[in-house]
Amino acid sequence: MTYDFAIFDFDGTLADTAVSFMTACNLAARRYGFRELSVDEFQSLRTMGNREIIAHLGVPMWKLPQIATFMRRTMAADVSSVRLFPGAADLLLRLKAADIGIAIVSSNAEEGIRLALGDVAATVDLYACGAALFGKAQHFKRAIRHSGLDPTRVLAIGDEARDIEAARKAGVAAGAVGWGYADPSFLQGLGPDRFFGRMEDIASAFGAEGG
Repeated sequence: MTYDFAIFDFDGTLADTAVSFMTACNLAARRYGFRELSVDEFQSLRTMGNREIIAHLGVPMWKLPQIATFMRRTMAADVSSVRLFPGAADLLLRLKAADIGIAIVSSNAEEGIRLALGDVAATVDLYACGAALFGKAQHFKRAIRHSGLDPTRVLAIGDEARDIEAARKAGVAAGAVGWGYADPSFLQGLGPDRFFGRMEDIASAFGAEGG
C-alpha cells in the first residue's frame, strides 16, 4: 500500500525541538505551578501517553490552553535554534518531485515552521497550525479536504501517541517515527499502520523512493 498525501507533525518528526520543548516546559512549570523535570525525568516520560504525562506532572486540565499558549510563544521565540532532522529536507523535496501532497499539522505557529524549513517551505501544500493538544484530528480532517482524496490515500506521520490517536479519529492511516519524543517500542505497541526507524524509509510509503 502506498499513499498519495502526507500529513506530517513537525516537532520531533521533521525537526529536533527536544531542547526547546524541555526549556519551554520547565519555564511553564515555574509560571503555572507544576513540577519542573530533569533531563532524566523527561526521558522517563517517553513511555507514557499524553494524558498520563499531564497527570504525572500534576497539571489541571483547565490550565492546559494557557500552558500550551505560553509554551508555543516560548518555543517561537527560540525558533532560530531549531534544526531539521538529517534527511527531512530531502524527503520533502523527493515527495514533491513525485507529486505527493504535503501538509504539516502542528501546535506551533506557521511562521516559525516556515523559518525552520527554509528553502523547502514551499514544498508544503497546507500548513494547519495552532492545533490544540488533543485537537489534531480536526486539522487532519481539514488536510484531507484540502487533498481532495479518499482518506485511505492519506498517511499521517508523527512521533507521539496523540498523533496516532488523531489519525484514527480522522480516518486516515497512522505512521509513527522512532526518533522523536516518544519511545519507539512504546509507539510500536500502539499498533501504527506504518513505523519508520529511519527518515529515508518514509519515501517508500509514497512510492517515492527512487531518484
